[in-house]
Amino acid sequence: MDEILKLLENDARMTAEEIAKITKKSKAAVKQAIKKYEKDGVILKYKTVINKELVCDVECVTRALIEVNITPQKDVGFEHVAERIYKFEEVTSCYLISGTYDLLLVVEGKNLHSVARFVAEKLSPMPNVKGCVTHFMLKKYKEDGVILKHREENKRIAISY
Repeated sequence: MDEILKLLENDARMTAEEIAKITKKSKAAVKQAIKKYEKDGVILKYKTVINKELVCDVECVTRALIEVNITPQKDVGFEHVAERIYKFEEVTSCYLISGTYDLLLVVEGKNLHSVARFVAEKLSPMPNVKGCVTHFMLKKYKEDGVILKHREENKRIAISY
């Protein structure tokens, strides 16, 4: 992978000037390369990793990993079914995987019930979906290479009689 892409992947806030110093390229060349990557669809989005546990009070979302077993369609394989699934607003990521299951979804909802409703009412009834297994995410320790700090737990004082 290009050095400019590696640097931006690690820290999207880096300026063209900072990248130019590290790569020993001109600032104009770096800006031109970034603009081309954006135009060609190589750079799709600039992302901030947020430790939601530290900012989440009432409005937390529930996340689940869902393994989906599907029947591939003639002449299009998994593509058409995957496309129908990843277009649901609840699906934040969709991967074709090897192993027992065909797709791995990352799904978000307001609460456990909304994710369960998505599975029961939208995902499972689809014609080519043979089955799925839902794993609710309880806690994140690391995301996109960043170790997440956690809130200090309330330490209860032991009561003895």
